[in-house]
Formats: sequence, structure tokens, C-alpha cells
Amino acid sequence: MNLVTFSADGKQHWGVTAAGGVLALSPEFPQWNTLRNVIEAGAILRVLKAGQGRPASHPEGSFTYDIPIPDPEKIICVGVNFPDRNAEYKDGQDAPPFMSLFPRFARSFTGHGQPLIRPPESPQLDYEGEIAVIIGKAGRRIPEVEALSHIAALTLCNEGTIRDWVRHAKFNVTQGKNWDRSGSIGPSAVPFTDPAQITDIALETRVNGELRQQDRTGRMLFPVARQIAYISTFTTLVPGDIIVTGTPTGAGARFDPPVWLKPGDTVEVSAEGIGTLRNGVADE
Repeated sequence: MNLVTFSADGKQHWGVTAAGGVLALSPEFPQWNTLRNVIEAGAILRVLKAGQGRPASHPEGSFTYDIPIPDPEKIICVGVNFPDRNAEYKDGQDAPPFMSLFPRFARSFTGHGQPLIRPPESPQLDYEGEIAVIIGKAGRRIPEVEALSHIAALTLCNEGTIRDWVRHAKFNVTQGKNWDRSGSIGPSAVPFTDPAQITDIALETRVNGELRQQDRTGRMLFPVARQIAYISTFTTLVPGDIIVTGTPTGAGARFDPPVWLKPGDTVEVSAEGIGTLRNGVADE
């Protein structure tokens, strides 16, 4: 049973997955407007218990998935975090001693099953399959040995990118990473209970069924615990914050010639124990 945020009949709900659909629990807990509030209250186990053994309130096809945490204070993405990804840049440099980071805004993501949106300003919409961690416990200067205890849940991310716009400035990729609904997060938030859920699991991305990206989290240049420790050095991490942990080699920009996403394509991001995030592509 996982945590979900979804929309039905013009209203957003949160709840849990159930056989054949989802179960809305937000009406039963009006004190918590979103899953971010549930996490802030330390109430994940209470919510899961409330949904245990109950049927779906909304069967598949009667709702649309939203990103699991619709109102995070911040989303921070880690770039160039796999060995082969660093080699893709062909600049002769070793892996950097510190991680590359950039922000994304919640509006730049859509939910599972919804199309990624290609803007009219550029055809260079690309995919990046990643695992995202949702922070459950606030902290500043978190020691690496304690970092994983600050995770509430795991989810998946397609960190969709408008490639030519990441090169508009010398050191800044933010404008290529924040087009409305150019990426996706979901389908659900998987409660985090064991370090084995993230330490060394397989991550894959497929486009129209073709395997494009494949690696394991155990090969990350900067493991998740180090990401949390490093990021929390300069900013306080709070419940509901999302860290997007890095993508393997194989994005469309690295093909010769590049292969961009186009309307009609289907992108699937999968990870062991977390599930599959699936999105089509449509023009704005």
C-alpha cells in the first residue's frame, strides 16, 4: 500500500493505493490538506492503517494521478551522478568532488499517466529517469550516517528537460529544467522503511518499449545519504522536500544524431520496489 495524490470530479484528494484503484482518505483527515501535511505530522503509519483492507473509492479510469507531494517547499535535483553519465561530457575531467545541484518547481512536473508537454519554443524535449526521495524529518547539517533516517518515502521522476534551453547561460541550467509539465513524478510515494530500498536497486528508462537507460543506485557517484548530508549543510531540509537523485547515461541528447521526444511517444521509468512511472508526450 502506497500513498497517492489524485484528482477526481474537479477536486484533489490524497489517499492510498487499493485493489483496482485508489482510496481517498483526505475526507477522513480534514486536518491535513495534502500528503506534505501528513508527513509533517508523522502520520504515515496512521494513514496506512486507516486504509488497510478497504476497497478503492475511485476505480482506475475515474481519476487522474497528480504528483505525490503537490506543494513541496523545494525540489532539488542532482546532476551527473553516475560514472558513465560523467563520461558522456567527453571533457576529459574526472568525476567532480562535489555534486552539481539545481532547483525545479512543482509546476514543472505532472503526474503518472499524464502527457509530458513539449513547448512551441523548442522541439528538444528529453527524458531523464530518476529515483526521488521525499524528506520526512527536518534537519540541518545532517550527518551522513543519519541521513537515511530523514527519508519518508521514495518515488520516481522523469526529469524532462528542454535541452537547448539548458545552454542559454554559462553555468545555469534552471531555465531548461522548469518548463510547465515537462517532467513527471509518481505514480505513488512508497513508504521508506529499510536502507535496502535505495542502497543498490535497478533503475531503467524505456521509450516506446526500447531500453534507453539502465543502471543501479549502488553506482551513484554521490549516494543518497551523501546527497542529504551535503544539501542539508547549506539549507534546512523539511518534510515534503524532494531530492531527485540523478539519471544514468542514455538520454536522447547523447544519441548521434540526438533523438528527442515527440507526441505519441511513451516513456516509462521503473525501479525495483518502487514501480513504474509512465507518461505520453503531447504538444502544448
